[in-house]
Amino acid sequence: MPTIEICVEDAVGLRTAQRPGVTRIELCSALALGGLTPSAGLMRLAGQSRVPVYAMIRPREGGFVFTAEEVDQMLADIDAARAAGLAGVVLGAALNDRTLDMHTLKLLSDACGDMGRTLHRVFDLTPNPLTAVDQAVELGFERILTSGQAVIAPKGQSVLKNIVNHAAGRIEIMAGSGVRVGNVRELVQETGVTAIHASCRGPSVGQACRVWELGFGRLASRTSGRIIDQMLAILAEDATLPVA
Repeated sequence: MPTIEICVEDAVGLRTAQRPGVTRIELCSALALGGLTPSAGLMRLAGQSRVPVYAMIRPREGGFVFTAEEVDQMLADIDAARAAGLAGVVLGAALNDRTLDMHTLKLLSDACGDMGRTLHRVFDLTPNPLTAVDQAVELGFERILTSGQAVIAPKGQSVLKNIVNHAAGRIEIMAGSGVRVGNVRELVQETGVTAIHASCRGPSVGQACRVWELGFGRLASRTSGRIIDQMLAILAEDATLPVA
């Protein structure tokens, strides 16, 4: 059965993802921006999770070319994740030519010690994904989160299949972005990925418009236990089916 990682951005999502069958939780803030580093308070709360939690380490929105000051911030955030007792972190950094920044990734990786590490979707910007797979293996990452360099994973199936074949079991390839109950079965069967990353969020939660009129923002959709359970059921049904 392919493993499943649930991406959450708040304490409610963290609680909802505590269910049998969930392999791992990715903890972020600002999922609407692709995920940023969660607060120290949320990381500390996640330290009590029954499911292993990996914290996103990303200091700001936008691209992945970081200044020395931002690298120092990420090093401090890695320390906070370790102090909170989290199982791992999610990292990524690039050079101006969009290739992986091996120097910065080595520096961040060394700071992780024995914590687990996932290479995030900076991978999807790299000009040669197969080279990036080899570099991730060299750096000792456990897995790569990727959409197959498409906007959403179901549109990147051919690239995902190539990445899986090139990885050849040396590193886990986890498909993420746009993974839904309605497309996860085909995605697994057509690509051979052994891990799925999804937010499993339900409809947006309504709130008084006065809140967002004053600039406090709208309350986004929240992690749905029902959708997680549906995803788990589909993956369990397909566990014995042949994949590409």
